[in-house]
Amino acid sequence: MSQSLLQKHYAEKVVPALMEKFGYKNPHQVPAIKKIVLNSGFSATADKNHVQYVNDEIAKVSGQRPVTTIAKLSISNFKLREGQPIGCKVTLRGAAMYDFLMRLINISLPCIRDFRGVPTRLDGQGNYTLGLNDHTIFPEVSAEGTNATIGMDVCINTSALTDEEGRELLKLFGMPFRKTSSEVAAEEGAAAAASA
Repeated sequence: MSQSLLQKHYAEKVVPALMEKFGYKNPHQVPAIKKIVLNSGFSATADKNHVQYVNDEIAKVSGQRPVTTIAKLSISNFKLREGQPIGCKVTLRGAAMYDFLMRLINISLPCIRDFRGVPTRLDGQGNYTLGLNDHTIFPEVSAEGTNATIGMDVCINTSALTDEEGRELLKLFGMPFRKTSSEVAAEEGAAAAASA
């Protein structure tokens, strides 16, 4: 089976860079992306047409048919009944995962208006979750043919043990993290020193 461009990039560039930075002795210690989960929720009062619409749109974005998530409990304040559909999710692994990540980083995120980078926070265990407000940033979805825009969470699950390792792994894959004020000041200082 042929490798995708991102898989080759991981093997040839990311693994050696992480081994050098963190001092791993074995390439199998280097963190990797295990899976990507796309998750979208909708109102418990949504009609069947909306449920089908969200499922179809997530399928277009991911290339896989999503699973409809069902409410486990009844909560009267939210007008939620046990067994009602409340969202959908799809789990990507292997080549499909790398293809989605490549489209997300190189095509979809740059399409966001006034894009300044994604937040840098991870969950404490090397995993990263990104919230997207509009699914029409993906090239598979036509903005003209959509009834409504849907939001989704993109959860990138890695084998990294710390946030620093996970952030460096994603940065080497090309994730456009938002620059901190100290990084911006350092870049401006370096530019000023170079011009002087």
